[in-house]
Amino acid sequence: MTDFSALTLGGFLDALSSDAPTPGGGTAAAAAGAMGAALAAMVSALTLSKEKYAASHEAVRPIGEASGIARLEFLALAREDSAAYDDVVAARRLPKDTDEQKAARLHRISVANRRAAEVPMRTARAAVRLLAALPELVEKGNPNAASDVGAAALLLDACTEGALLNVGINLSGIDDPGLVSELQKETAVLQEESQRLRSQVVALVRKRF
Repeated sequence: MTDFSALTLGGFLDALSSDAPTPGGGTAAAAAGAMGAALAAMVSALTLSKEKYAASHEAVRPIGEASGIARLEFLALAREDSAAYDDVVAARRLPKDTDEQKAARLHRISVANRRAAEVPMRTARAAVRLLAALPELVEKGNPNAASDVGAAALLLDACTEGALLNVGINLSGIDDPGLVSELQKETAVLQEESQRLRSQVVALVRKRF
């Protein structure tokens, strides 16, 4: 499993633009989430390091901690997403000459697609969870860095949307109608919440101008 966090930015972009099936959109979405989390952590640090914002420290400190945790989580999900899709590719390449081989192949494809849908769903959940903390960071964080919170919100929303697209494209390969229905319902909820939070944060940031 490739550790994309060990690559330079240029190296990661080279890998992303190659003709290899991974890394792809799910990994890119998680990377966007990691950048959003890093920006939120930066704004928290710029607040906590200044005594003039001492009244906000108690509120901002847990946001900074959550941002740091989320950044690591997104990097892990970026690696896991690529590994999950590699499994899908491997399953599709299994032999299908006999009925037994066909059945075994279809089962492996279903299992692989399930993982390839569940990993980006976890990415989307993590993005929305951190997005929910950003309105307070705009209001109580260092006002000079308010635009950075807005950029973080946009990156986290892009993370959510990109991850959910990767959930959706893998659902047709899952042989479990109940699970597919659950993931479709959660997709709609997360998408709506992500868009709502992004709009709320951007509106709050623009009031700072």
